Formats: sequence, C-alpha cells, structure tokens
Amino acid sequence: MKLQKTYQPQEFENSLYEFWESKKYFHAVIDKNKEPFTIVIPPPNITGQLHMGHALNNTIQDIIIRFKRMQGYCTLWLPGTDHASIATEVKIVEAMAKEGLSKKDVGRDGFLDRAWQWKKQYGGKIVQQLKKLGSSCDWDREAFTMDEKCNKAVKRVFIDLYNKGLIYQGDRIIN
Repeated sequence: MKLQKTYQPQEFENSLYEFWESKKYFHAVIDKNKEPFTIVIPPPNITGQLHMGHALNNTIQDIIIRFKRMQGYCTLWLPGTDHASIATEVKIVEAMAKEGLSKKDVGRDGFLDRAWQWKKQYGGKIVQQLKKLGSSCDWDREAFTMDEKCNKAVKRVFIDLYNKGLIYQGDRIIN
C-alpha cells in the first residue's frame, strides 16, 4: 500500500461521521449510575450559515463534552437552532423583494409558509455545517425554538415566573 503525499481528510470525514451516527455514539442514554453532564448549544439563528465564532464555540463545547464522556459522565450535547424572528423576517423580506413581492402581497399565511421554508433550507444547512465540524451532538434530540415542545416549555416557565411575581410591568430606563 502506497501512502499519498498529502492527507485528504474529506476522503474519510463523511463516512467516519456517518459511522459514528449509525452506532449512536453521540446518543445520550440515561444511566442512573453515572453523573449527568449536559451542554445545550446556544442555538444559532437560521438567518443564513455559521460563522467562525460558531465554529470556535462549538469546537470548545465538543472538546468539553467528549472529555466528560471519557471521564465516564452520562453526557448530552443538545443541538438546536433559533428562529431569530426579527432577523429572519428581514432575510425573508429581502428574498421576497428580489421576486418583486412584499409581505402584503403574500399575506400572513403565505409569509409563514415562506418562513418555514426558510427554516427548512437554512436550519438544515446549519445542522450540516455542525456535522462537518464533527460535532458530537445527540441529533435525535435536535430542537428548534418554534417547535411546539419548546413553545409550551417557554410559555409554562413564563406563566410560573409571572405567578411568582418575578415578571412585572413597569417604567424603567433602558438602553
């Protein structure tokens, strides 16, 4: 067997990552005999694609979660994406303008359809970029901030905090 002069990682990365996923190496399994350790990815916005800051942050998280796995912790690295409502709306409006359309032209339901299409396109791209980085996330538990489960959790916590008097309305100086 002759070794190549240069190493070409792209020849191996996809198949290796697919192997890891097929074996569920990143899947968190509850084990009451192990101390839990969880990282929740601060969800990147679906406004486009990841930048170098995301790559750095996720690489650091990956190092930590893999280290904790090796130490014997029951680890979960929870991935997800954020709807970034206003920023995403701006991107969709810009894309519609290129088609000569406005929000008024497509109506509320049409705009929401476009928002979900945007999420499918760019949310999927972000997940693929994270996988290309080799991120050892539990993809079976991937979340999106507009998913029904996330929405219900946020509403429940908001109501609980309000009922405890921790959320209130008042005049305050802000930036």
